[in-house]
Amino acid sequence: MYGNEDSSPSAPSAPSRYDLLVVGSANADLVVGVERRPGPGETVLGTDLVVHPGGKGANQAVAAARLGARTALLARVGDDAHGRLLRASQQEAGVDTGGLLVGGAPTGVALITVDPSGDNSIVVSPGANARLTPDDVRAAGPLFASARVVSVQLEIPLDTVAETARALGPGARLVLNPSPPAPLPDEVLAACDPLVVNEHEARSILGDGAGDTPEAWARGLTALGPRSVVITLGAEGALVSDSRTGEAVRVPSPRVAALDTTGAGDAFTAALAWRLGLGEELTEAAAFAVRVGAAAVTKEGAQASFPTAEEVSAL
Repeated sequence: MYGNEDSSPSAPSAPSRYDLLVVGSANADLVVGVERRPGPGETVLGTDLVVHPGGKGANQAVAAARLGARTALLARVGDDAHGRLLRASQQEAGVDTGGLLVGGAPTGVALITVDPSGDNSIVVSPGANARLTPDDVRAAGPLFASARVVSVQLEIPLDTVAETARALGPGARLVLNPSPPAPLPDEVLAACDPLVVNEHEARSILGDGAGDTPEAWARGLTALGPRSVVITLGAEGALVSDSRTGEAVRVPSPRVAALDTTGAGDAFTAALAWRLGLGEELTEAAAFAVRVGAAAVTKEGAQASFPTAEEVSAL
């Protein structure tokens, strides 16, 4: 089936349920270190190019599997070396790749610069990610029927994200990270439990009336219809808001020396989604997720930085 442009997802390899199904992007991350990011029209010299497996969907799947979650990935890659790299990284982490489709375009690529502080700037060429269709989601019914939680991002077409929200199995929970930010249909917002955003994404969604505090962003986002909201705050941890209780709670993060923030948000979201699937309350799940995110920034790269459960415990 792999290498066929019309390939469609197979049924799960076993009847047992998945803790997490990730629907999203799979990219090759092309990373260069720089002393500072260039301004308009400017060229700067960087370090040697390093290629890592990445993409928000693939990152989340690997992060969850490395923590111990039974994880499946529904994504699309090209029939090329980058696609083979991504498949190998998923299999090495223990992710079920029955939903990793091949063909339609070259594998997506993310061009990443990282400065000495660990901050990064990213440009994404979607490639095959833009060819993951609602039909692919409908054909993956067995995966959705077997998943406690489904996590999705916006590096795939919005109509595919909407179909993902419709495809949830009975009692399943949708976790959405709207990155890169884009207007979301009401039906998608209403299914989010939670909507997971960082400061940039919160301000982008809310516009000029966003306010200046995470609590204000949470109120504004909750008013749009999601069942719950989680705002990641970097070194400050996260803020959790549940529309069912009306409460907003700060969750602190352990202090660490940040080396590279690439993929930390994906590690956080994956950990959060997994723990919600285990039945933890949102605040409890977020407390675990901030520790995972903190551990991830202490290593270089995206997937290479994702911790095991034992490493999180030792933090």
